[in-house]
Parts: sequence; structure tokens; C-alpha cells
Amino acid sequence: MPSWNEIQKQINSIPSPHDIVRREYLQQLAQISGRNVIAYYSGWLQHPENQMTSITDADKDGFMNAVYKMDKSKGLDLLLHTPGGNLAATESIGQYLKDLFNNDIRCFVPQLAMSGGTMLACCGKSIVMGRESSIGPIDPQFNGIPVHGVLKEFEEAIKAVSKNPKSLPIWQTIIGKYHPAFIGEC
Repeated sequence: MPSWNEIQKQINSIPSPHDIVRREYLQQLAQISGRNVIAYYSGWLQHPENQMTSITDADKDGFMNAVYKMDKSKGLDLLLHTPGGNLAATESIGQYLKDLFNNDIRCFVPQLAMSGGTMLACCGKSIVMGRESSIGPIDPQFNGIPVHGVLKEFEEAIKAVSKNPKSLPIWQTIIGKYHPAFIGEC
């Protein structure tokens, strides 16, 4: 009779029906296109409270494992469904894939690719979307704050204070909400 741990290992070794069907369709797409295929998606719409659905540095390891033995000369079809995530991680993954596949990346967005997902989609030579698909605006954000808006506000403060030094207290209050390192990151 097996131990509980052995039974648990056996149960965990059986792939989910979702994974079996997903792999089947990804293989069919690869056969039709003659290209490598990777799907990167998260369940953020089903679990919006879970922050683990965002792009992180750990995802780069996942991409590295996924492409390890691929024939890089075939290019890459990347299916995306993600809310985005960490800006540096997203940029690193995008550059890694572009370098590895010699810029031969085609991105498919069946539903949504927001923020960092939009950035990843833009790493490709083309983006294939359906009528109901959406990508987000090109606006890197930190903690939901648009970087472009912060920089624009900071530039506006400099101009306004240069023009009218008496406006300094107002702009100190407005700009004071940002940590100096945050503005540098932006």
C-alpha cells in the first residue's frame, strides 16, 4: 500500500484536462504556422484580488525554460492575456525574446493585454487581434500612476515656479506627494 505522500505525488503528476486541451491547441497552431508557440496568460479577470497574476522577474525564468530547446530560426508566436506587471521585468522579457528570436515575434491577443502586456505585444513585428481584443495605452505606470503624467506634472511645476516664484508652496504640496527616487524612476 503506498504512503499518503506517494499517492499525493501520483495525483499531482496527472495533468489537468485544461492543460491537456491547451497543449493540444498550441501544438496545432505550431503545426499550422510552422513557428514556435508560447502562451502567456493569467487569470486576473477571474481573481482580480490576486496580485500574483502580474508579470514579475520570475516570469523570465518561465520564458527561458519554455524556449530552451526551441529552434530559434522558426520565430515565435506569443499568445498574450495579461494585466501587465513590473515594468523592468516586462522590458527584460521583451528584450530577451527579441534577441533570442532575432526580432521574429508575432503576438496574438485573443482578449486583453494591458500595460506590460501591451509592451510585450509591441515587442513583436506584428500584433494579431480579434474584433473584441484590446491592448492598453502605451503608458508605463508605477502602482497605477502613469509615468508620463508624473513627468509632465514635474515639468509643469518647474515652468510655473520659474515664471511665478510665489506659486512654489502650491507646487511643493503637489510634487511633494512623490518621493524623489520615484520621480527618478519615472
